[in-house]
Amino acid sequence: MNREMIGKRIKAIHHQLNKKKIDCLVVTKPANVTYTTGFSGDDSWAVITKGRVYLLTDSRYIEQAQKECIGCGIIQRKDSLAEAVAKLLKKLKSVQAVTVEKSASLADFGELKRSVKARLKTVGNIIESIRSSKDSGEIAAIKAAASIAAQALKRTLRHTRPGMTENELAGMLDFQIRKLGARNSFETIVAFGPNASRPHHQPSKRRLKKKDTILIDFGARYKGYCSDITRCFAVGRSTTFYKKVYDVVEQAQAAAIDTVKAGVEMVQVDAAAREVISKYDLPVYGHGTGHGLGLEIHESPFLKAESKGKLKAGEVITIEPGIYIPGKLGVRIEDDVLVTDTGSKILTRSCPHTLKLSN
Repeated sequence: MNREMIGKRIKAIHHQLNKKKIDCLVVTKPANVTYTTGFSGDDSWAVITKGRVYLLTDSRYIEQAQKECIGCGIIQRKDSLAEAVAKLLKKLKSVQAVTVEKSASLADFGELKRSVKARLKTVGNIIESIRSSKDSGEIAAIKAAASIAAQALKRTLRHTRPGMTENELAGMLDFQIRKLGARNSFETIVAFGPNASRPHHQPSKRRLKKKDTILIDFGARYKGYCSDITRCFAVGRSTTFYKKVYDVVEQAQAAAIDTVKAGVEMVQVDAAAREVISKYDLPVYGHGTGHGLGLEIHESPFLKAESKGKLKAGEVITIEPGIYIPGKLGVRIEDDVLVTDTGSKILTRSCPHTLKLSN
């Protein structure tokens, strides 16, 4: 993350703060702290004023902050974060009112109210709205995260055999992601057979059979940025019904991706996938068709039936329709898609995407 990139972000944030007549914003959300300062550690806040950006952290992270943070003041705190903010604001005589991110916990807001003498109010979605459209550096990091995830899955599938458990397969995949220099962007989901009917199934001791199915939902985090992919495979000979369901989910995903373009209503993308599944008289999934991703695995925008607004160029979203039949099967196919002015670009195309598992 370079000085020019951070500078553009802060300029965009200042523009929004000026529009809302905010002269001091306390940033408590970890992803927003990273976005505004470059800091990737924990347990730290940022304070944005008209003149400068400050990072408030403790002795555990000072060396890291000095290396990562560009163009911001680094303040080592010995008290709580709220007390550190109060001490900083005492030195900044020009600050009359303080605004805190709405995502701050009630406990943090209460402590700030007790510690800070200036007027306190909350605001939401300032930094998140700017974060939704990715710059070139962010897109490059997400593409790298997707590439690492794809490589890790390819390596893992070569060693996938009947008799192994869901836990073992998830652990092998996690290890390969680490080995390739990244971390998991969330807890890996591996579901064999009917377990896949639960969209957020937790890997278990269930063993893979000679004739079985596998659903894997996973992602890599690289340089702070996430990828999010779901793939399904058949082991041995798959049933005619499973093939049909898989084919319908593929069609639904393709229909949704075909609608993706800057300026398109988000509900239109969501509806495109659902209409395909409804046409085949199969159960339509209850979750959203997709979500934004970047520093967080789930961030704006969210593609669902009640979504409001249009897609914007630079947004990176998942498209992930599924069909779930309790006690029988679950199929979900998920890719990461960059929204462009003329359409879209699939960032996860290199990830294995075939019905039949071959190793």
